[in-house]
Amino acid sequence: MFYYSTRAFSRCFILLLVLFGLLPGTGMADDDLQPARDAYRLRQADRLEQIVQQMAGSPLQSYAAYYALLLNLSSASESDVQRFYQRYPDSPLIDRVRSEWLKVLGKRKNWPDYLTEYPQLASPDKQLQCFYLQARLDRGENVAADARLIWQNGDNLPNACEELFATLIQVGQLHSEDVWDRLHATLTAGNAGTAQNIAILLPHGPTQLTRVAENPQRYLDQLKRAPETRAARETVRFAVLQLARSNAPAAAGQWQQLQTAFPAAERADVWGRIATEASRRQDPQTLDWFAMAGNAPLSDFQLGWKVRAALRQKNWTVVLDSINHMTPEGQQDSAWRYWKGRALKEQGQIQQANALFLPLSREYSFYGQLASEEMGTVLSAPNVSYHPGSDEIRLIAQVPGIQRALLLYQQDMRYEANREWIYASRNFNDKQLLAAAALARQSGWLDRAINTADKTRQLHDFAQRYPTPERSAIEQYAQQNLLDEAWVYGLIRQESRFVTQAKSSVGAMGWMQLMPGTAKWVAKKLGWAQFRPQDAHDLETNIALGTYYLRHVYDLLDQQPVLATAAYNAGPGRARRWQPSDRLEGAIYAESIPFSETRDYVKKVMSNAVYYSHRLGDKIVSLKQRLGIIGPPGQPVSPQEP
Repeated sequence: MFYYSTRAFSRCFILLLVLFGLLPGTGMADDDLQPARDAYRLRQADRLEQIVQQMAGSPLQSYAAYYALLLNLSSASESDVQRFYQRYPDSPLIDRVRSEWLKVLGKRKNWPDYLTEYPQLASPDKQLQCFYLQARLDRGENVAADARLIWQNGDNLPNACEELFATLIQVGQLHSEDVWDRLHATLTAGNAGTAQNIAILLPHGPTQLTRVAENPQRYLDQLKRAPETRAARETVRFAVLQLARSNAPAAAGQWQQLQTAFPAAERADVWGRIATEASRRQDPQTLDWFAMAGNAPLSDFQLGWKVRAALRQKNWTVVLDSINHMTPEGQQDSAWRYWKGRALKEQGQIQQANALFLPLSREYSFYGQLASEEMGTVLSAPNVSYHPGSDEIRLIAQVPGIQRALLLYQQDMRYEANREWIYASRNFNDKQLLAAAALARQSGWLDRAINTADKTRQLHDFAQRYPTPERSAIEQYAQQNLLDEAWVYGLIRQESRFVTQAKSSVGAMGWMQLMPGTAKWVAKKLGWAQFRPQDAHDLETNIALGTYYLRHVYDLLDQQPVLATAAYNAGPGRARRWQPSDRLEGAIYAESIPFSETRDYVKKVMSNAVYYSHRLGDKIVSLKQRLGIIGPPGQPVSPQEP
């Protein structure tokens, strides 16, 4: 076994940059932020001020100053904040300070300063938006129209928004009908707790929403008469929608009996929502329930699920009609451009289909590859390849934000490092992006190299987009488990972007993002008696375990790579449950996966495998062939024709 230390490599590389004058020669100790972070955590204001002075000349002094300012922000003055802006003008920290400072101004109700500061903020959150409306209200404006954009949705909202809405109701800018609209939106979103709090604002609002949310089936079964009041209708509708989230057929049966008490528009809306939930569970009755919705307006989200249901039933007429009813923005999504082209092609409208496939085929993506293959072209090599020279890389290394990012990365401050890098490279052209990607790769920062190279528009370097680190280990364990090496690389690229220390929120570890339980199970299968779950952090151990498990799910799921890929992300049981009752294109299987994370994951892994196959010099297999034809559980299938 061996251990690949990205941090150690990065430290050495950055030291070389310092020695060659590409990073300021302040000495590595001067750039160490750990003392500042410790002082901030312990709220040692005086110590922080000393550290700020000691870091004079360091690219990272701004971070120590940021910690010092945050520690005292509640008592800071406008001049304190402006001084920070002036001292560190080209930094992503400015927007973070501005955001926190606006919260202070909002809590102080210092609306004049708030109105001056707010327009300069890049991305205000809901709390800051509500403070802004409160500031405008304070100077006598009618803000009802803007407030409704926040108010009339089903989200939980911060206290600043609730206070704003209470004031707007009190002064008559929001009315009882607005409260009903907000209640309706929260119930549609399934947010019973928030809805119950809103209902209190109504003289005759619903009163048992949290109980209904716990067991909607029982509530509906015990309903003794059709709902007569508005509150009762909202409660019944809520119960039906809650039930649809777990049992769409039961919800449809209940709604069939209850819908006559509701206006026509409401009846159709609920059918559309039942159908959407049914599609997400691949219910064969989905299209029947969408038909019950008639001409009810459906969101792009709902229409997307209608398309997926139609794809699984090979109903190309509904596919085309559903995409045509999306908003112009929705129709520009690459998925719907591709499937619209497919629907047109299936209906014999080849010229119209190719008009969609041609521009899509120029995109380096899952749908771009499929569109290219529909036109008879299989990936051979990117049209344009550009490799930056050493002088270009040296110039990028001198950009202050890039220097800060590298130093932060070397200190394992990945979040801050990524923010600095993204901010510094936000206006880079293609050549600069590729030079930056090369610099990141030389620094051992592979995930940033990939993400940066992915942003180019005209010039491309696929060696940066699809790196092949630790080739000997990947090749060894791929061969040992009889796996396609390109597929293994494609999966790792999506799982971890080759971040050795990667650890997910649920505890998955390393390049192949192994869960502790999975790692322990595989180690037992391999006869590793002394194995401990933390051993999976070792790179070669991680690859050995991950490739064994990938082979396991591959065999378990009819030796279908697309099924095994879905299983690796969501579990074999789910991948099996999503299999069709009849033969189905692998692309349609992938498109109709209910979990958005897994759906995106499968597409990207399979697309990655095609590019990696080219990078590794393998025989090129089309994406359609890789996706294959998915059959019912246990029934062998043949590859899809190219």
